[in-house]
Amino acid sequence: MKKAETTRLTILQKAFELIYVNGYQTTSIDEIIATTQVTKGAFYYHFKTKDEMGLAIINEILKPTLTKSFIEPLQKEQNPLVAIYNLMDNLLMKNEFLKVEYGCPASNFTQEMTPWNVDFGKALNEITKEWTEVMTSTIEKGKENGFIRKEVNAEQVTIFVLSGYWGIRNFGKLENNKKTYLPYLKQLKIYLKSLE
Repeated sequence: MKKAETTRLTILQKAFELIYVNGYQTTSIDEIIATTQVTKGAFYYHFKTKDEMGLAIINEILKPTLTKSFIEPLQKEQNPLVAIYNLMDNLLMKNEFLKVEYGCPASNFTQEMTPWNVDFGKALNEITKEWTEVMTSTIEKGKENGFIRKEVNAEQVTIFVLSGYWGIRNFGKLENNKKTYLPYLKQLKIYLKSLE
């Protein structure tokens, strides 16, 4: 990797860490520059504005990480009900990238920025749509393969599961404790079992 590419990646990674902890709007370019130890000129060489950098964080840091953590696990397990439960258990209880005290970075960006920035909304919506489509498709395959009852509405199940995940992330953030996730996981297991 060339020096310029390394510098750009460092800026994105360090800026993401600051934004995940402190929020997008309260994280200044000066803080990002101080943390990355690059010059102001180097920052502006790579990004014309803070929002350009924010979009790069969504597309180059968040999207690949969420694809690996949120989408790929759904495609590896034959039984979608097991895949969905294991995914949620991993995201909530085991994933090192997602911190209970800071919530879900995609959710944080969505809540903080979509009312103010259309481009952020579009980029974040792409991530959510992909997750929704993959989970719905996984459930449909589960119906075809006899893991899930034929009459189950895959889209409704997906929306229910994902909205539960986003909601419980906020509870965890407020309580700053993973124990908050346990009732959700317990009820999710019961719900998924009812779809067989």
